[in-house]
Amino acid sequence: MSVPRRVVLVPVLLLAGCTAPDPVPATAPGTTPAAAGASAPAACAERVATGRLPDWADAGFTGDTRVRHVLGARGDMVAILFAYPLEHARGDGTNNKILWVARPEPGRSEPARRTPLVITATLAGTGTTVVREVEGGPGPSIVDLPAAGCWRLRLDWSGRTDTMDLVYRPASG
Repeated sequence: MSVPRRVVLVPVLLLAGCTAPDPVPATAPGTTPAAAGASAPAACAERVATGRLPDWADAGFTGDTRVRHVLGARGDMVAILFAYPLEHARGDGTNNKILWVARPEPGRSEPARRTPLVITATLAGTGTTVVREVEGGPGPSIVDLPAAGCWRLRLDWSGRTDTMDLVYRPASG
């Protein structure tokens, strides 16, 4: 008796999956949707991973390298979020500390000439764009942005480019 029920249920689930849009983007294991509960647009593609850092990004860390991070769309940059959630206009004396780690260039025997990391951030759904710069290239930074929401970041450094979305929530206090 349970077999016919499964046969009927599978087509129903398949049809539901084909006809109903998913309001929240799917997430990979160890990730969470962008700032759950925040006022982020559904199209925001921020993926905060809580698992281990990629092997190429864990230099300098000892022990367990499970830390909140966001991997760039190309996989060439990771933003390690020491402040989470990121907030617009923090009033509690803390800051939006992000450690930027670039994947080593394949086939390169010596490091590329270090240039500043230039972050061109655009607030999703608006024309608001700001530029931030991290002197010396990827590394530790404080990145404050002028409004809450989903920010699409273009990251340029040493002739390379990657992109990612980061959500800044309204200040909590």
